[in-house]
Amino acid sequence: MKYINALSNTDFSPELNLSRYLQTVARFPMLSQEEELYLTTAYKKTKGQNVACKIITSHLKLVVKIVSQYKGYKLSLSEMISEGNLGLLNALEKFDPEKGYRFSTYAMWWIRAYVQKYILNSWSLVKIGTTSAQKKLFFNLRKIKNHLELMDDRQLSDNIIEKIATSLDVSSQEVREMNQRMSGRDGSLNVAIDASEESGTELIDFLSDKRPNQEEVLEKAQITNKRRGLFNEAVKILNPREKDILFKRRMLDKALTLDEISKMYNISKERVRQIELGSIKKIQKVVASAQ
Repeated sequence: MKYINALSNTDFSPELNLSRYLQTVARFPMLSQEEELYLTTAYKKTKGQNVACKIITSHLKLVVKIVSQYKGYKLSLSEMISEGNLGLLNALEKFDPEKGYRFSTYAMWWIRAYVQKYILNSWSLVKIGTTSAQKKLFFNLRKIKNHLELMDDRQLSDNIIEKIATSLDVSSQEVREMNQRMSGRDGSLNVAIDASEESGTELIDFLSDKRPNQEEVLEKAQITNKRRGLFNEAVKILNPREKDILFKRRMLDKALTLDEISKMYNISKERVRQIELGSIKKIQKVVASAQ
């Protein structure tokens, strides 16, 4: 999006100064329905940067308003606003003014989608299985608990769990599991074991690195190269037809069928299969002898 550079200065960077950003956003007037229709129609035709900026800046307050609904998740407001702004930009690219909808109505869906995706990605405890039902439960459970004045992390009673499950059309077990996930946030591996120690030893220092060391990586690469060399030498024993059939059956991203190859060589499908298997056995025999 070419016009995104126009929104990259300090005033439009919530990460740099959220308070200043909110003050700046508040100064932009909302568009009337007529102005909005004129500008969105013009943008669809011209993709003009100045037109895009007028539309986007007039709707930045909408992003802030939607993000404020997700403050309870205790994530960075500036980062959620940034994600919401990306949703707003995407909405402008896809909006069709000829369908008769207000741009703000259309943009709200995209803004929420981007913000909710950011939240789900940030809550790693929730990323364990994010079906549509679990996403619905995740974003509505906090709202329901707030309505019932149950925003602490205590266990919910069976009666309340049953009511929540019924209202969201999910199982009681799913409600229990989601409540536990949302009550226990991820712990940091960079927490000091003992704050009184000067060494600054952290939890992460006690985790073993299961990645292969340099010697293992080198050995694996050498084995791979050796096998590749043996295969290339073994293929040389095949005649041109055997090489071609083996290549078309085993080495293409989309392998040809027995029927397709049988028509190319004017032989039966069974004969193609025999040649293919016979070529593989020849290569295996050569490789085994070399090893």
